[in-house]
Amino acid sequence: MGGPPDATSWRSDHVSDLRTLHNHVAGKPAPAADGATYEVLDPATGEPYATAPLSRAADVDRAMAAAAEAFPAWRDATPGERQQALLKIADEIEERAEELIAVESKDTGKPIGLTRSEELPVMADQIRFFAGAARLLEGRSAGEYMAGLTSFVRREPVGVCAQVTPWNYPMMMAVWKFAPALAAGNTVVLKPSDTTPASTALLGEIIGHHVPDGVFNVVCGDRDTGRLMVEHPTPAMVSITGSVRAGREVAGAAAQQLKKVHLELGGKAPVVVFEDADVPATAAAVAEAGFFNAGQDCTAATRVLVASSVHDAFVAELASIAKGLRTGAPGGADDADLAYGPLNNADQLAKVSGFIDRLPAHATVESGGHRVGERGYFYAPTVVSGLKQDDEIVQNEVFGPVITVQRFDGEQQAVEWSNGVEYGLASSVWTKDHGRAMRMSKALDFGCVWINTHIPLVAEMPHGGFKNSGYGKDLSAYGLEDYTRIKHVMTSLD
Repeated sequence: MGGPPDATSWRSDHVSDLRTLHNHVAGKPAPAADGATYEVLDPATGEPYATAPLSRAADVDRAMAAAAEAFPAWRDATPGERQQALLKIADEIEERAEELIAVESKDTGKPIGLTRSEELPVMADQIRFFAGAARLLEGRSAGEYMAGLTSFVRREPVGVCAQVTPWNYPMMMAVWKFAPALAAGNTVVLKPSDTTPASTALLGEIIGHHVPDGVFNVVCGDRDTGRLMVEHPTPAMVSITGSVRAGREVAGAAAQQLKKVHLELGGKAPVVVFEDADVPATAAAVAEAGFFNAGQDCTAATRVLVASSVHDAFVAELASIAKGLRTGAPGGADDADLAYGPLNNADQLAKVSGFIDRLPAHATVESGGHRVGERGYFYAPTVVSGLKQDDEIVQNEVFGPVITVQRFDGEQQAVEWSNGVEYGLASSVWTKDHGRAMRMSKALDFGCVWINTHIPLVAEMPHGGFKNSGYGKDLSAYGLEDYTRIKHVMTSLD
């Protein structure tokens, strides 16, 4: 980024002096080869605040060449050496926390306080987890499965990894990508979303302080840049967090060269509230997990199914909570009082608004349902009831601060409706009945089932979905293993 910005200046609304972002290639900041740039908009104002490289084939070629050149030495580094590099990266992230928070807040519109409390500590913890996990890759013990011959398994890095991250958690998703990849001995070319490149560009600088040149590279750009990365012959693996549409495109393109693919895509998490749940406490927890980050979370608690006997009380409680929540621009005197910031971009605001505009006549907007202000991409906390299973807003991911509520009768219907979407990422069950909770955790077709909670993730446990939510795991030892390949070695005892 050409030198660290003053943290306070990133929160300014003055855009006359646009920040200049750079790619990070072979250990150095770099503009696009042809000098092309695009403007990055502040979602709290809708106005430009920075420019970023619009990378094309020459830029992707250069980054891939740097990663390929760096791979043999990084692959052959000991796990302990890779661990030390990751630990130093985590330390510098903590040392520069306020700078990263300011950059991320400007890029995404997230409240400063929430970014400080909910993201930076978790990022550092996850990096340190993978630093330790690098030294604990497990495999089956060696043995003689044929007389006179010993077999054993080597677990190796796959090579150069092309990674694409989304705009809802730019820093966090970068960590989920690079930390296991580097820990396993791979080298990386990472492209952030075109709307949120700033924090990843800064991470490129930080990581570059602690790994050899070319081990970690950042290439900014648009969808065409991403396609060039996926179709490039160098990467052995492609990893993306994004929409189902993007995942299908990536999988199709990667299939042409039989690249390994890791996909973390959309979600439509069911939140199943049974009649024995504590209605006020559950409604409060659902509101927090549904509206956090403006609902721009693939695991967000935005599709609630409530037992008929407590449905009306739950809807009233949830709507009351929603009406008391506030959205607004980060960094002001009221930052600590904000539940969330703006939606990320104009297209996302139009998408969320469109879902509400197209609601069927049988739906009732209990709270919100409208844009907030004329500047920026803010949307009110919204609760919609009276919905049916086949309604568009129930079946499709809104990715906004909109919680839908359906009334169900009986456990069987709850399971049927929960599983009756194309996604399979996350879910939650709210009940005091242990047996019911266990039955539901077995029956729900989702990669994660929370019981009497929703949205916490820990580095030690895997995150990843089924069906159209993709395949592969982030976090945990499973996430590390996804960035490895398995080789059988057999040797004669003679």
